[in-house]
Amino acid sequence: MELLNVLAAAVGAYVFGAVWYMSLSKAWMAASGVQAGPDGRPANGSSPMPYVTGFLAMVVVAGMMRHIFAMAGIDTVGKGILAGLGIGAFFVMPFLAMNYAFAMRTSKLTLIDGANATIACAIMGAILMLF
Repeated sequence: MELLNVLAAAVGAYVFGAVWYMSLSKAWMAASGVQAGPDGRPANGSSPMPYVTGFLAMVVVAGMMRHIFAMAGIDTVGKGILAGLGIGAFFVMPFLAMNYAFAMRTSKLTLIDGANATIACAIMGAILMLF
């Protein structure tokens, strides 16, 4: 049952990310330096690898969050959301900020990707506590 819970949380975060990046695609492409193809979409958009890697990453994150929640006694949806927000905002976003600063990327990219990670972790936390 826990595997299904982790997969549901990963799917929830992945779907959120798809909506997030579709709505911010132009801003994200400009901030990240990804080249647009003739159709205006990312030139490398035909490769399935980023999508496969992204989903597998969500499964790993959701699995670790489930483990952390069990160890910490997080047992309600509200606590799951709060813990997820904390993981995204205080674990993931600082690493993104540091890596992007050294790579001389814009703060806009940090905000777009960091907000995605923070909200996605909150969604994972909620879903993990629903079942």
